Amino acid sequence: MTGGRLLAMIELRVLASDDWQIWRELRLAALAEAPYAFGSRLADWQGDGDRSERWRGRLEIPGSYNIVALAEGRPVGMASGVPTGDRGVVELISMWVHPDARGRGVGDRLLAAVEQWARQLDADVLKLAVAQGNEAAAALYRRNGFHLTAEVGDLMPDGVHREQIMAKELGTSAGR
Repeated sequence: MTGGRLLAMIELRVLASDDWQIWRELRLAALAEAPYAFGSRLADWQGDGDRSERWRGRLEIPGSYNIVALAEGRPVGMASGVPTGDRGVVELISMWVHPDARGRGVGDRLLAAVEQWARQLDADVLKLAVAQGNEAAAALYRRNGFHLTAEVGDLMPDGVHREQIMAKELGTSAGR
């Protein structure tokens, strides 16, 4: 997975609930590698939390879009789009790229795929939450047209910091 070949070999794959083992592999790797970046903790998804029906349920969120990036058949990144309770607003969640694949366009490809999904739903806004201090992720999101909002994010597992909410206006509504 080294060198410039990786980018040319990236394949995006939409997951169904039967693909839960691929999702599980990436999600556990993400929570172990970057615990500071997520509102979930690794311990929440291990032990009693590590059940096939729970992983399948995560991929069966109504209206969700779950994708992985594969490099030479190996999962190296993940992202999901999910509806929110707000009309015209969808959210990017569970975004992560394996350290070996960072800086090679994988994050940009995952973001573009979720944005395309959002546009197909005629969403007006694509939102996401990013942990304070996660500058690499924030830079990726800014580069892809997201901006910080004034919205207060959820409390992080440390009980001290809050997520920062970013959004991108899609302008897809009829009549615009």
